[in-house]
Amino acid sequence: MIVLGIETSCDETAAALVKDGHQILCSSVASQLAVHRPFKGVVPELASRAHVERINDIILNTLGASRHPVDAIAVTTGPGLVGCLLVGTITARMLAWVKGIPVVGVNHLEGHLFAGLVEHPTLKPPFLGLVVSGGHTELVIFKGYGRYARLGATRDDAAGEAFDKVANLLGLPFPGGPSIDKAARHGNSAAVSFPRAWIPGTDDFSFSGLKTAVANYLHNTPARTRAKAMDIAASFQEAVVDVLVKKTLDAARSHGLSSIVVGGGVAANSRLREAFLKAARVKGVRVYLPDRAFCTDNAAMIASAGYYKLKRGLHRREKLKVNANLEVANWSLR
Repeated sequence: MIVLGIETSCDETAAALVKDGHQILCSSVASQLAVHRPFKGVVPELASRAHVERINDIILNTLGASRHPVDAIAVTTGPGLVGCLLVGTITARMLAWVKGIPVVGVNHLEGHLFAGLVEHPTLKPPFLGLVVSGGHTELVIFKGYGRYARLGATRDDAAGEAFDKVANLLGLPFPGGPSIDKAARHGNSAAVSFPRAWIPGTDDFSFSGLKTAVANYLHNTPARTRAKAMDIAASFQEAVVDVLVKKTLDAARSHGLSSIVVGGGVAANSRLREAFLKAARVKGVRVYLPDRAFCTDNAAMIASAGYYKLKRGLHRREKLKVNANLEVANWSLR
């Protein structure tokens, strides 16, 4: 089965063709970085307009890159920016109606877990999933296709959100994640002792206090004695990485899981990837990290997740009712 995936939840317009949930025939992404960089963040109205302008070309280019007929369509229905989601869902419903093929909605967070499955077809559930992005930080047990159990989530800022805000405090360019990653490579991660929010007894995360600690450090430390920006970036990044890695590995151990899939934009961070692989070797756990191109928003992961929903016949229930849904993933109902 060949599924056309469509992703428009935020600021990337993406389409992909995926065969049988794993084989990527074509994947196309149009970035809006140049549109939003002057504002140091994503402007919802501008993002929606950019999707309208680009989605037809992206889909046509994706379809034109393959001679295979499309059997079904999978589209991101949420969470995300409502105007952006509507562009994708309306387009998917129209294409499905014209072609007379099924259409199924996919939760964006669920899609990030399938990014690991696309690149590692031998990976089978159960495994632990960490979704770590600009809007979400969640630990989920992937019990089976469509069967999940959420263990914990951030109580305030998501990890990626903290990266963006701290980058802005340091005067680094948007998007903050890649900017801090780049600056931190030349910095000393032990230069500043920033706090770690462990929240004992839970699998939850918290990054708001860490962000505030960086702001307070910059406000209260005289410029002449302040660490260099690259050292602050490295110290902040190390605090985030420490918490993400330790809490994820602890959760895997406590639930008897030997495989971990990490997905979402922050999974592209070089220090996080290095730390996860090193810690996993020590603990005897296998960590699956998607290629950086499939950590950020893409349609291949949506097509893969959609394939398994189609196999379970969920398109018959959803039919053309697929629409934007701003709710976060209700993992128990997938």
